[in-house]
Amino acid sequence: MRLSRALLAVAAIAVATTPLTAAVSQAAPAATALPAHVFAPYFEAWTGDKPATIAQQSGAKHLTLAFLQAATKGSCTVYWNGDTGMPVAQSTFGSDIATIRAGGGDVIPSFGGYTADNTGTEIADSCTDVNQIAAAYEKVITTYDVPRLDLDIEDNSLTNSAGIDRRNKAIKVVQDWAAANGRSIQFSYTLPTTTHGLADSGLNVLRNAVSNGARVDVTNIMTFDYYDNATHNMATDTQTAAQGLHDQLKQLYPSKTDEQLWGSIGVTEMIGIDDFGAAETFTLADAPKVESWAVSKGINTLSFWAIQRDNGSCAGTGGSDSCSGIQQNTWDFAHTFEPFTSGSTPPPANDFSLALSSATGSVDPGGSLSATVQTAVTSGSAQSVSLTTSGAPSGVTASVSPSSVTAGGSATLSLTTTSATAPGSYTITVTGTTASGSHSASYALTVNGSTPPNGSISNAGLESGALSPWTCQPGGSVVASPAHSGTHALQAAANGSQTGECSQTITVSPNSSHKLTAWVQGTFAYVGVSGGATASAWTSSSGWTQLTVPFTTGASGTITVYVHGWYAQGSVYADDFSVS
Repeated sequence: MRLSRALLAVAAIAVATTPLTAAVSQAAPAATALPAHVFAPYFEAWTGDKPATIAQQSGAKHLTLAFLQAATKGSCTVYWNGDTGMPVAQSTFGSDIATIRAGGGDVIPSFGGYTADNTGTEIADSCTDVNQIAAAYEKVITTYDVPRLDLDIEDNSLTNSAGIDRRNKAIKVVQDWAAANGRSIQFSYTLPTTTHGLADSGLNVLRNAVSNGARVDVTNIMTFDYYDNATHNMATDTQTAAQGLHDQLKQLYPSKTDEQLWGSIGVTEMIGIDDFGAAETFTLADAPKVESWAVSKGINTLSFWAIQRDNGSCAGTGGSDSCSGIQQNTWDFAHTFEPFTSGSTPPPANDFSLALSSATGSVDPGGSLSATVQTAVTSGSAQSVSLTTSGAPSGVTASVSPSSVTAGGSATLSLTTTSATAPGSYTITVTGTTASGSHSASYALTVNGSTPPNGSISNAGLESGALSPWTCQPGGSVVASPAHSGTHALQAAANGSQTGECSQTITVSPNSSHKLTAWVQGTFAYVGVSGGATASAWTSSSGWTQLTVPFTTGASGTITVYVHGWYAQGSVYADDFSVS
């Protein structure tokens, strides 16, 4: 399942880059929202073609510009096609975008793509700093004043769990930034699909987004490159793939209506003969069937790879980036899909933002801190906002007073510790909820005191009877039974929507080999490390089993130790962790 194999032929540019280190300017006004139903084919940005010219010639008023990626693996700076001569600046595509907007259209910048995902230059795979990833997104948003960013995640990026987590955390940072600054920004994920919905690797991207509180506005499936050695009716398979996605999204977002679910789905075809070959050919006869079906379902986005392929200059050739491989007139597919763009997407009738006057603070055990919870009306009229907190560990009391305000008002977050509160770093989340939705902000609390010896895991046997400093997805807890030794163990509450992960961050010797061990019990019980090292092991057992995970650290030596189960497989238990 590949979006542009020909990208592999683009020469790599081995030029050192400087990471983003400062917040992005807020000079540009908020972008105009995209239509509720939009045709936005991909534009191959490395060809030298001008987007405005292609848009005018083809009639495709909206284009998805592909791709943004780092120039070298490890960099936190993105360029168009990873080419340092094509920076994120008005000098690159700025005038074209202005011309497209003047004609009633817009663009959607796309990050990633097959080459970036395969070479480690996709920004969240390349950069290990969530805030710098978010800054890269924000720079594109403000430089070009765009209403949506597309994240094309394929190949190795689908199995890079650390990159997936960083990417979704960065999305949440950008969404909070946008809300605080009165902006509206959408994110779409473009993912490979089977003929009956996303494979589990794609679903994991969305599950992680849910666990990180990142809103995915559109899930766009690439309905091609199935590579299953079957003969395909591409129009029919598009419909079954999208129906499968719809049903998967219903499980992830059970509160959404059927109309809302279809309205969050996108479909990208590969016109003509795709990378697999003639057995997967999207024909001129398929195009009106898909366009009519897309209208009837009310999907959000209809697209194809790629606008420069929309011609018949190479009949019989598969997977080309410059022609479709079938007999056709130039722009036949674009003209068929053009009518799909209709309607407009107004901002929510009533919406608000939520922020904290301070996002960090430290306190000695027994002390207290406070911060102001600030709300503001971002659209419509002021609503009543109910305020709650979550994430407070044992020994920390978090409260908001008053517990309800009218949007535009403020409240006080109070954090109180006891003399027995364990030293460590904790994240407290304040959530504001109205009839139209919710927003949240995080407070990083540090409880001062002696830290564990280098390499040791705090509360490794859970014998404190408290969860801290472990943090878990909802339902995670300390239990008295079963316990491997002593009187307590850790429960990771896996269910249909989460793996139940519990984790804590420690520091070990950098650039050296270590070994994590833990005793686990349950179906698909995983133990591992992430961050400064990546390794894991798993087992399924009704009794206690010891897992051993060798790993090698990088330059920082900071790692996150975790345990989790698997979706819908039930809770797993862990005890007696150690790192050597």
